Amino acid sequence: MAEFDPSKFEDKYVHYFNELQRAYKNAFEHMNDRYDSELVHAIDQQVLNESEPQYEDGEFSVDLPENPYDRLQGVIVERERFEGILETYVERIETELHRVFGVER
Repeated sequence: MAEFDPSKFEDKYVHYFNELQRAYKNAFEHMNDRYDSELVHAIDQQVLNESEPQYEDGEFSVDLPENPYDRLQGVIVERERFEGILETYVERIETELHRVFGVER
């Protein structure tokens, strides 16, 4: 992989598609091994599919779609549990983005 260039992250899907895919996949596998796989899969497919990774001031972050709990279908889970697992999942994605792109926190 070429060295990470923050100026290219504006067009991230052109320049860094494979790296983004790898970071999200690594996060999914980590979460799927540790939490309810049905819920993790639902979050991945129904919430994170509309998320947007960002890079600013040396930090990666993940913007979520509005009302992520309301997007969930086919899985019954209390809002508090969902929000806790989603928060952990987003933190893991951010960690993986830093790792995959070789950007120190």
